Amino acid sequence: MSYFSYKDVYVEDGKKVLEVNILPEKYCNFDCIFCPIGRSQNKIDTQMSFDKTDSSLIELESMIKNTKAELIFINSKGEALVNSKIGKIIDLIKSKGLIVRLLSNGYLLGRDEYREIANKCDEVVGEINVITEKDFQKAQRPIEGYTLEEYISNMISFNKQYKGKFIFDVHIIRGYNDNEESIHEIKNIIKKISPDKIIVSRMDDEIFKKKLGITDERFEEISNALLNI
Repeated sequence: MSYFSYKDVYVEDGKKVLEVNILPEKYCNFDCIFCPIGRSQNKIDTQMSFDKTDSSLIELESMIKNTKAELIFINSKGEALVNSKIGKIIDLIKSKGLIVRLLSNGYLLGRDEYREIANKCDEVVGEINVITEKDFQKAQRPIEGYTLEEYISNMISFNKQYKGKFIFDVHIIRGYNDNEESIHEIKNIIKKISPDKIIVSRMDDEIFKKKLGITDERFEEISNALLNI
């Protein structure tokens, strides 16, 4: 039995993409109030071993073969880097000659042990949700001692040495980062990180959309401002 889970294969830029979650449940260094997965019962930033990893790897190998996927997107329930076998998982995918994309919230990319793992990937996705320290502590509820300044600095330092494609996902959230002052600050952050690609996203989950979502018109305005820096 495997604890990995998968989404249906889809095509992106002409490549078949298979998304895989490599955590049995949510393990994360944040406990964001707007997380679609729910609350973090396992709030950690150190690696953990999970049972049934060997059978999970066998299943992953079978999924790759059956779906004929060309890009494997490690998009997990929380922070995938805390799985102690993530290096082995990436190595398996790379041995098949496939592209590996890793989603991380980005905070752990400042630590050498995690940076080494992320460097194995062809693509790494980091993200940002809020732009003030107050909102970072209130809305993302990180592990004690985390700061927004260090969060951004970790992604800056990672991308300076990273040889792959760094993708920066900016989540626009009403009341947190959707005003003009916030957009100006996000532009400055983007310039400092210097990502290869920017994604602008918003709250589309029904449980958050009414309170934290923005209009189509405002989303288009913000997207145009951030994608044309």
